[in-house]
Amino acid sequence: MRMDWKVVAIIGGVVVIGAAWWNRSPQGAGSGHVGFLQPDDPVIVARGERLYMDFCASCHGANLEGQPGWRAGPGKAPPHDASGHTWHHPDAQLFRITRDGTIGRLPNGAMPGFAGKLTDDDIVAVLSYIKSRWPARIRAVHDRINRRAARRSG
Repeated sequence: MRMDWKVVAIIGGVVVIGAAWWNRSPQGAGSGHVGFLQPDDPVIVARGERLYMDFCASCHGANLEGQPGWRAGPGKAPPHDASGHTWHHPDAQLFRITRDGTIGRLPNGAMPGFAGKLTDDDIVAVLSYIKSRWPARIRAVHDRINRRAARRSG
């Protein structure tokens, strides 16, 4: 039986699209994929900003400034701007922290998990928005952190 070239082309296209989707998704990225955040995509960043304002700004601040005294004591939300430590962590770790939270996972962890409130794509959008607000030099450092994390896990 001979297969029609159109069927082969469609199957090939589905495989390519599926691979691209997997590689940008948190499931593929959560296991060490480099740079799945998309801070240069205006549509994703705009969606992330809306979600951030709805779900994150009440603790982390509308300008990503965090809560006063966040270094001094447990339970204070840290900033997500360049003055904080968010950019010190690779994408996969930021994704897991946002999805799973830190309550019961870290000493004095106070961040709730958002697995039941935000989809994986929502979490990627929020984190992409946050990264989009960092200065270029901080984003470059964060990209290097992602590459190092990928080498360690790969």
